Amino acid sequence: MEKEYFSHPKAIVESSNIGKSTRIWAFSHIMKGAKIGSNCNIGECCFVENDAIIGNGVTVKNGVCIWDKVILEDDVFVGPNAVFTNFVNPRSAFKPQPSQLLETLVCQGATIGANATILCGTTVGKYAFVGAGSVVIRDVSDYAIVVGNPSHIIGYMCVCGEKIDFNVKCKCGRSYCLSGGICKMIQ
Repeated sequence: MEKEYFSHPKAIVESSNIGKSTRIWAFSHIMKGAKIGSNCNIGECCFVENDAIIGNGVTVKNGVCIWDKVILEDDVFVGPNAVFTNFVNPRSAFKPQPSQLLETLVCQGATIGANATILCGTTVGKYAFVGAGSVVIRDVSDYAIVVGNPSHIIGYMCVCGEKIDFNVKCKCGRSYCLSGGICKMIQ
């Protein structure tokens, strides 16, 4: 059966669980157990480990490693050289057991900026925006814009990518409210 995705001749693709119209570029390695959805773009020099899950419509730019227990939901953007982890206290002489690895979840539509670091055990909320070079050490709420080391909230971002002004509708017509530090879209 002919594959329904593109892989560059210099990519190593061991997984058979890759969705239609996904593109995998040179020098990337996709391990056997990895799951990648449809319409994704996996840039050059990326690594996707066995127990990683990538949803549909995800963009992973060059030089990103997606380790075991990292889950990227649909329409996530991961900037170049962003870093994920999956073990809290690594030591070379003491290899972690699979049960010691912590899940990292990046929710639908979120953006991880270039060179950002996402520590394991955290969740980046839907449509959140992690600024370039930021270090995420705790959960990021839906729609939040976070920057810095450690990252902190500096505002909120609409699904369309515009900064939210809670006093007016976004240019795209969406409205949001902030209550108790939680940003929600008004239906």
